[in-house]
Amino acid sequence: MNFILLGILVVLILIALSGFRVIYQFERGVVFTFGKFSGIKDPGLVWVVPLGIQAIQKVDMRIKTVDIPRQEIITKDNISVMANAVVYYKVVNAEQAIIKIQNVNFAMAQYTQAALRDAVGNQGLDVILSERVKIGDELKSIVSGEAKNWGIEVDAIRIQEVELPQDLKRAMAKQAEAERERRAMIISSDGELQASKNLQEAAEILARSPAAIHLRTLQTMRDISTNPSQKIVVFMPSDISKLVGDLVK
Repeated sequence: MNFILLGILVVLILIALSGFRVIYQFERGVVFTFGKFSGIKDPGLVWVVPLGIQAIQKVDMRIKTVDIPRQEIITKDNISVMANAVVYYKVVNAEQAIIKIQNVNFAMAQYTQAALRDAVGNQGLDVILSERVKIGDELKSIVSGEAKNWGIEVDAIRIQEVELPQDLKRAMAKQAEAERERRAMIISSDGELQASKNLQEAAEILARSPAAIHLRTLQTMRDISTNPSQKIVVFMPSDISKLVGDLVK
C-alpha cells in the first residue's frame, strides 16, 4: 500500500512539474483555461495547470521586420514602376495578437502590400522618386489604423527601391547628359566672356604706355627663344613698319 501511495505521489509531482514554463524577458505568455482566455503571464518562471486544463502561448514582443516583395505599380501619370518596401512593427497587446489574428507576419505583409499599391499609385513619378520617405510615412499611417486592432504598433515603413522601365531610364539618362552639356557650354561661354574683357582691359593699358608694349615684346621674344623652332621671327619697331608703309604708298 505504501508503494502504491508513493507511486501516486511521484506521478502527481511529475504532473505538477510539467506545468512549469519559462517566459523570456522579450516574451509574454497568453494563458487559456479550457480554451478561454484567462490572463497574461509576465517574464519569468510561471506555472499553468497541466493535463490540458490550461494552455499557454508565447508572444514575441520584439520589433520585427517584414519584407514586402517587389510588385508592379501604375503611377498616377500612367508609368509602370517596380517598388518594394520593408515594415518595422512590434506587438503591444499579446492578447489581441493571438486572438484576433492568426498569423501576424503574413497579415502585415499582405495588408502593407495592398496599401503600397494604393499609396504609390496615387502619386506621380516625380513625387515617388523625390519623396519616398514622405510616402512611407503616409503608408505607415494607413497600415497603423488597421494594425492597431490586432494589437500591433507600426514603427516605420520604408520604400526601399523604385525601379523604372528601361526606356524611361535611357530617356532620363539622355536628358541628364543634355543638361550637363548645357551647363558646360554656359560655363565655357562665361569664361570666354571674362577672358575677352580681360584682354580688352590689357590692350587699353598697353595702348596708353608704349614702354609697356616694348616690354611685352621682349617678354614674347624671350618665351619664343626658349622653345627651339624651325621658324625665324623678325620683330620690327612700330615706327619702322609705319615708314615702310609710307614708302610703299
